[in-house]
Amino acid sequence: MVTARAGLLRVGGLACAVVADRRFGEPPAVWHPVVLFGRAMTAVEARMWADRRGPGAAFAAAGVALGGGTGVVLAGRPRRAGGGGAGRWGPRGRAVRRFAVLIGATYAAVAGRALGQAADDVDAALGRGDLEAARTLLRSLVGRETSGLDEAEIIRATVESVAENTVDAVTAPLLWAFVAAGPGVLAYRAVNTLDAMVGHRNPRYERFGWAAARIDDAANWIPARVTAALVAMVRPDRRVAVLEAVARQAPAHPSPNAGVAEAAFAGALGVRLGGVNDYGDRREDRPAMGAGGRPERRHIAEAVLLSRHVTMALLAAMAGLSLAAGRRR
Repeated sequence: MVTARAGLLRVGGLACAVVADRRFGEPPAVWHPVVLFGRAMTAVEARMWADRRGPGAAFAAAGVALGGGTGVVLAGRPRRAGGGGAGRWGPRGRAVRRFAVLIGATYAAVAGRALGQAADDVDAALGRGDLEAARTLLRSLVGRETSGLDEAEIIRATVESVAENTVDAVTAPLLWAFVAAGPGVLAYRAVNTLDAMVGHRNPRYERFGWAAARIDDAANWIPARVTAALVAMVRPDRRVAVLEAVARQAPAHPSPNAGVAEAAFAGALGVRLGGVNDYGDRREDRPAMGAGGRPERRHIAEAVLLSRHVTMALLAAMAGLSLAAGRRR
């Protein structure tokens, strides 16, 4: 059983990773682990692709094994230092190594600063009245077609993306790191990256990407609902609106997890999200989330701030759980 000290130490490592993300942002693309993983899996896809679910499931399994296995190797038992019998790592050395892997892996997986910066950039472009720049910047946040969006739709898309990606970029990697350390968070990031690569409803990936999309849904199911609970916690004056939106409106969303996050943010911000989204040759009419009016520009900054408050509340909650578990023990 994990002791309170071990749990708090792990939360401390996660806090270090969050601080590093806030201070430095994403690692350079040339050696970013997620970028390198994506390149490797693109090469694997070229060899494995077939318009069937079976090869897609094998592809997803290979990606998860690569991500999680890398974490196991990095955090595994160190070899002798210096050869021979001298310089053997003891328990303290192994713990330090695993702690370092936890921080590094979580830092690579968390992208809270990038999410907030991307939303802020869209907001700034709207503030200048440059709709074309805002549409271009929005493409880094959403998968929908942005070329024909007006200001109101750009704002809605940005707020919805901040809500949904708070789960993918912050809550889920932190929770998986808390539960399963470095291997867990790298396996999660592998799952999420595979979903971004092949989890699309288009002719090429409808069957091949099915397994990756379903695994991503499963990996984010609990984090999405934890996110909604944290939104209600950090916005107590809007708690009833948040819980009602999640309970009554989120089930109508086509995604089992995005709808939960969007409904929670809509309730907390007092806005109504949802509407028609174009994805190339496919159009989706998303159900309404929340009971307010259409989001305004100010709601972009409010959504980013809410995402940050959720991050801090999650770290505090994990620390509290560690203390409670130690007392029960």
